[in-house]
Amino acid sequence: MKVPPLAAHVAVLIGAALISALASAAPQSPAPERARELVHIVRQDCGSCHGLTFKGGLGPALTPEALADKPAEGLVATIVGGRPGTPMPPFQTILSEAEAEWIVDQLMRGFPPDAGLPPASDAR
Repeated sequence: MKVPPLAAHVAVLIGAALISALASAAPQSPAPERARELVHIVRQDCGSCHGLTFKGGLGPALTPEALADKPAEGLVATIVGGRPGTPMPPFQTILSEAEAEWIVDQLMRGFPPDAGLPPASDAR
């Protein structure tokens, strides 16, 4: 039995959509030391404008409630590329897009507390 071309196309599109949805469902967590660095960066650098409790300041609030209706892709783009004409700088030189996705995921859940930077490793 030969599958009709339209059915084959629909099956491929549905499969691609499912793979895409599963791949983007939860960002991959960074290594524990890098996650600790990212939490520190967000709490200190982002907190200086968005408020140390993320309830707003120069920048808007970054609480789960404030971000609930925002698309994650747009928030990632803002972190990576900044917002030209505003004080929001791009962080693409210190964060990867995957790290920005992780940060957005954490912000939408309630961002973890800052445990400080990990100890510097001895270079021997």
